[in-house]
Amino acid sequence: MSYLTELSDLVRLHARVQGLPGALCREILERIEHTDGEGPGSWCGEWALAADRMAGTGRHLDACKLNNLARFPFPANPAQERAAHRCVAQFDQWRSDRGGIDRLELELSGHRVPVWATGLDPGASRPLLLFIGGIVSVKEQWAPSLPAARKLGMAAVAAEMPGVGENPMTYDHDSWRMLSGLLDKISEIAPVREVYAVAMSFSGHLALRCAAHDPRLRGLVTVGPPVSAFFQDRTWWTGVPETTKRTLAHLLGIPKSEVPGRLDAFALRPDELARVKVPVYSVVSLRDEIIPSADTRLLERHLAKFKSIRFDDVHGSPGHVLRTKLWIVRSVLRLRTAGYSASFIKGFNG
Repeated sequence: MSYLTELSDLVRLHARVQGLPGALCREILERIEHTDGEGPGSWCGEWALAADRMAGTGRHLDACKLNNLARFPFPANPAQERAAHRCVAQFDQWRSDRGGIDRLELELSGHRVPVWATGLDPGASRPLLLFIGGIVSVKEQWAPSLPAARKLGMAAVAAEMPGVGENPMTYDHDSWRMLSGLLDKISEIAPVREVYAVAMSFSGHLALRCAAHDPRLRGLVTVGPPVSAFFQDRTWWTGVPETTKRTLAHLLGIPKSEVPGRLDAFALRPDELARVKVPVYSVVSLRDEIIPSADTRLLERHLAKFKSIRFDDVHGSPGHVLRTKLWIVRSVLRLRTAGYSASFIKGFNG
C-alpha cells in the first residue's frame, strides 16, 4: 500500500468524526495525486482549496475542519504549516461569532500551551471534562464539543498532546505530567470539583499513567490506547502503519529508524495499571492495525474498573463513528453520575 493510499484511508475516520460530508471528501481525495508540496493535485493543496471555498462563504467551522485535514497527519512542509495556522484562525473566528468558548494560553514547563475552554468560572466549582486528541488530531477537532459539556453543567477544556498542533512541548515518556500541569493551571483559574478525561488513543495512554499518579483524575474514556505491547513488541512494530511511524518520529524529534529504540520507556507496567482505581471506559477495535490486542488484555487484567465496547473494525472504528460517539457520551454521563453519588455520600457522612 502506498503512503497516499494509507493516508487517504486514515483521513476518512477524521473526516467522519468531524461530520464532514462523505461525498465532499471523496471528491477531494479523487483529485489528490501526491502528498508533497502544494498546488493542484497535492494533499495539502486540494484540502486547502476546499477550505478556502468554505471560508469564502462564511462557513468558518467547515473551513477549519478541511484545513485540519490539509495539515494531516502533521505539518511536514510550509504549505501544511500555513494550513495548520488557518485551521486555528478559522476556529477562532467561528467561536468568536458564536461565543461561549475562550482561548487560554497556559504556562507549562516554560512553554505557552494554548487550549480552548468553557465554563471556567472563578465563582463556581464545576466538574471538569478534558478533551485531548491523539498524535494526529488537533484541539480544534474536539473543541466544537465544548458547549455540549457546558450544557451538562461541566467546565470543559480541549487540549493537544505534546508536539501536536499548537502545543510546543516535546513528546516523551514523562508527557503524562503535562496533564497534571494542565490541571494545576486550570485550578488557578477556577475551582474544579473533579476531573474526567476523554482522551483518544495515544493521549489515552498519557491519561492512564496520569490516573496512576494524580488523584484528581476521577475517570477516563478512551478509544484504542497503546499500553505496553505497542511500545515493546518489535515484530508488531514492523506492521504498524507508515503514518503512525512518521508521526511518532516527528513528535519525538528523531529519525523514523530510531523510534523503536525510544519506545520501551513508554510502556505501562502492570503495577502502574493496578494503581488506576478510577473507572476506565474504552472503545476496542477488533482489527486494530495500530494497537495490538495484547494491550486490551492488559487493561482487562490489571485495571480495577474497566469496561469496553468492541467493534469488528480497524483503528478508531471508522465504520462505527456514531456508535462510538454515543458510547463516549454515555460513558461521560456514567462517570459524572458516579461523581455526584460519591460527592453526596462524602457530604452526607460529614
